[in-house]
Amino acid sequence: MPPTSPSPYLFDEFFASGKEESISPFLTPDSRTWGKNLSLRSALFSVVFLLIAFIASFFSPSLYIISLSLVYFLSGTPALIDAINDIRKLEINIDVLMTLAALLSVVIGSELEGALLLVLFEVSGAMEDTVAHKTKGALNDLHELSPRSAFVLQPNGETTERAVREIQPGEHLLIKAGEIVPLDSTVIAGSSYVSLKHLTGESEPISKKSGDPLPAGARNLDGTLSALVTRSSTDSTLSRIIQLITQAQEAKPRIQRLLDRFGKWYALSIIALFFFFALTLPLFTSLPYLGTEGAIYRALTFLIAASPCALIIATPTAYLSAISSCAKKGILLKGGVILDALARCTRIAFDKTGTLTTGDLQCTGMAALSGNGKIDETAALSIAATLEQHATHPIGNAICALALARGLSKLPLQDFRSHPGSGLEATVLLDEKWVQAYIGQASFIHTKAPSLPEDFAASAKDARTFLYIEGSLFSLSFTDALREETMDAIATIRKEHSLHLAMLTGDSLKNAKVIAQKLGIDETAADLRPEDKLAKVAEWAKEGLIMIGDGINDAPALARATVGISMGRIGSASAVEASDVVLIRDDLSVLSWLLTKAKKCTSIVKQNLLLAISVIFLASIPALLGFVPLWLAVILHEGGTVIVGLNSLRLLKR
Repeated sequence: MPPTSPSPYLFDEFFASGKEESISPFLTPDSRTWGKNLSLRSALFSVVFLLIAFIASFFSPSLYIISLSLVYFLSGTPALIDAINDIRKLEINIDVLMTLAALLSVVIGSELEGALLLVLFEVSGAMEDTVAHKTKGALNDLHELSPRSAFVLQPNGETTERAVREIQPGEHLLIKAGEIVPLDSTVIAGSSYVSLKHLTGESEPISKKSGDPLPAGARNLDGTLSALVTRSSTDSTLSRIIQLITQAQEAKPRIQRLLDRFGKWYALSIIALFFFFALTLPLFTSLPYLGTEGAIYRALTFLIAASPCALIIATPTAYLSAISSCAKKGILLKGGVILDALARCTRIAFDKTGTLTTGDLQCTGMAALSGNGKIDETAALSIAATLEQHATHPIGNAICALALARGLSKLPLQDFRSHPGSGLEATVLLDEKWVQAYIGQASFIHTKAPSLPEDFAASAKDARTFLYIEGSLFSLSFTDALREETMDAIATIRKEHSLHLAMLTGDSLKNAKVIAQKLGIDETAADLRPEDKLAKVAEWAKEGLIMIGDGINDAPALARATVGISMGRIGSASAVEASDVVLIRDDLSVLSWLLTKAKKCTSIVKQNLLLAISVIFLASIPALLGFVPLWLAVILHEGGTVIVGLNSLRLLKR
């Protein structure tokens, strides 16, 4: 069967997106597979050939030379090209020093050590490239969250399907039940419930009628809407979130900047000292330039001893060990420096819907507001479930679930009518008598029971759903269902870590306070738009903030926080990609373990750095003075590397 041809807009969208070349629509599936993570593949092959070369050095010189040549070809060629480009730009950094040290090791007969330096260098670079592609993907995936096409209403009443990017403000859209709103618009006809759960965190569906705004990315639940486009695709809600993510990523502090600045000056200093000692030692001493006791030999020994092999692997090996241990616990970290950032955070902020809660509504019960007492709450709940069994929105599902949990059966009904975005009505058979029942918003109930006072909803503590049955009025209360592990996870964090607990949510303050009180959260901010949440996170990030979320609206905040943590299974693509840590199993109970692991990793990294720097001073200065021969300098250098590696492996313990 021939492959499916790309859509007409696929190539334009790909080039406009800035995605990596390995997913280009021009490539075949096989080529795309081989092109993905090519540098990492090359580094892994180099590791294999280096191991073969080491084993072959004891019994087969020819195999040793061949294997080592392949290592230098695979790892040395890109390193040499990059070093030459850096030198051309007058950028002498630690990468240049690594390459120079590896090449000079061949000159003095330590080609195996040089190969090891090159392999470690390429593995580290490949990891950085992989993380960079994942970060870039956060922006690309957002483009896929909105439909690529939409139905445009023509003046004659007909509809035509057009690409979303071609639709301009002022045009009319037809949005059917179950569809995603493609562009920011305003309802001009029809009524319906829409879900904003993944945009704002609002757990309950919102009624939309003529004149109400519709944000791009909202899901239309039950009715059909006609809408007037108010913003083009480049200025939509999703586009603004993309811009917020970009700003947040650029503003996010990076420990790596400090390490890069140190590496540049370290490399310049060591290279300058190498040439200085090689040229000037004979001028101040009786040393010749050549020979095993000559100035060039000592300078080369100094360069090898001072080359930062142990210093380079001091952090990656510790991070890799910790990352591997985290992976076994279902935690994906997008870079080792995240562990350092976790260890210094003083606050932890949670999104509510989908993070602390399941995101599914739970009906907590009913309350009688008025009536003659002929219908009790049990009968009222049974009637409500009978009406809502024909609905498709979360409120109806919650009511039916509560009735099922209490063992209530559905009743016969007739003359059922649905009013999308408002409510339901039907005649229900109760105790062998047909009664008229209405369920829905306060405005809908008031039209069916005009004798009720206009402010009757005020006595129901902001309830959004009411049931009216022949003179009896009931209110229904809802809340999010807490995730099973949430209570224990929050309690453990509070007990084992001195962190200020906070909640940031787009849900209503009423719903947020209920959850916060149950969990004992210190601070709550509700009714937040993505811009508001980002501003709050930016303020708290100055003190070190961990942000945990799952929705599209959380993506900018996750990117801006000191450390962003997303939920892997239920999290939106943008939240997962914008975050630094992904909880693959959506298990909040591992948070305390992760914080402890981060502190241990930071401690071991400091130990490694101290050990690596000590070895450099212990080997390089005596080597320059002639007290340490080349072979001993190599042993000290490689011994320090092994000790650093073994120390890092302690982090593999779970």
